[in-house]
Amino acid sequence: MSLATRSCGGGTDMTDQTLTIREMCEAYDVTPRTLRFYESKELLFPVREGQKRLFTKRDCARLKLILRGKRFGFSLEEIRQLLDLYDMGDQQATQLAKTYELAEKHLFDMEAQRAELDEAIGELKDQMVWVRRNLPN
Repeated sequence: MSLATRSCGGGTDMTDQTLTIREMCEAYDVTPRTLRFYESKELLFPVREGQKRLFTKRDCARLKLILRGKRFGFSLEEIRQLLDLYDMGDQQATQLAKTYELAEKHLFDMEAQRAELDEAIGELKDQMVWVRRNLPN
């Protein structure tokens, strides 16, 4: 089974319950620097065995959420706040409500950006038509 399709923490012995930094990089298409950065920002908490970092099933789940949040335009601080809400003890009700609230805001912002981009594309096409008509033959 390839690392990209391997589920983190899927086995019963210690090697199947954690991923090394290299395995995490391959599985999630990130760099070691990215993982160390997220660790320094206290978003990931790998187990240390000497110099070796071992990422748990929890780290895998958190990384998936971090990457998804970044793709949707969430700041690292927003992502951290959402991840921290997981352990509130209310079956993630607070986390889900806050996630929805932030998602609404980001969706509104993304749609506004798309509208501005669509307008700019239209203007650029108009300018290109004008330039083409005015080019010397």
